[in-house]
Amino acid sequence: MNKPLIGIASDVAHRGGERDRAFVYTTYIESLKRAGAVPVLIPPQPENAADVLDGLDGILLAGGDDCDPAEYGEEKHPSCEPMDPRRQKNDLGLAKLARQRGVPTLGICLGVQVMNVAAGGTLIQDIGSAVGTKIDHASEPSDRHRHDVLIDGATKLGSILGAKELNVNSSHHQAVGRVADGLRVTAHAPDGIVEGLEDPSHPFYVGVQWHPEDMPLEPSATSIFGAFVEAARTHAARKEAASPELSPVGAAHSE
Repeated sequence: MNKPLIGIASDVAHRGGERDRAFVYTTYIESLKRAGAVPVLIPPQPENAADVLDGLDGILLAGGDDCDPAEYGEEKHPSCEPMDPRRQKNDLGLAKLARQRGVPTLGICLGVQVMNVAAGGTLIQDIGSAVGTKIDHASEPSDRHRHDVLIDGATKLGSILGAKELNVNSSHHQAVGRVADGLRVTAHAPDGIVEGLEDPSHPFYVGVQWHPEDMPLEPSATSIFGAFVEAARTHAARKEAASPELSPVGAAHSE
């Protein structure tokens, strides 16, 4: 059985006196490998988004810093820490094109926010100052707190998880605001914060606000990554069937 190639959009690290680095956290890599995929890093190169997608079977939009609110027409809140502009342009370009082309896409934390902004939606720039809530959404990555989320069972995420309630980790001070046209809320916290989005017209365009890559032993995380990789495998097979004379990159990796 072929292993699909899934690209992870990289972040950019800045360290004084050193060259910038493109990187991804290994927890994303390991989660995709456990689910049966071949992960590859996509350094920021928005001008090559179409060519990048041609060679991949799926896209993972990872967590990170904030979207620049200028992208959705708002002034920057004092707490907002925009991601590297090269990464933002790359992530938004990949999200838009993957949606247009039907390429399986999984957004995690910042990734689900990017999916919404790329489609024309907005963000809550700072949950703590905008929403009265007792839930600690913005706990530190080194000690993530947890809370329950309510899952809409009539969605793709609901069918993947097979549950209407799930306890998840949390490390985000921003959240989805106005939901973009064509996207559907699939999960929310008890305080109303959006915890999941998807495009119901797309084969697999799913985002979650929590971090399943850091819940590796939990069935919900296994189910999410497993469904994503299976969707990528199906996409790869469709590409091969449509162009049998070509040798897809993903088909070169077999178990």
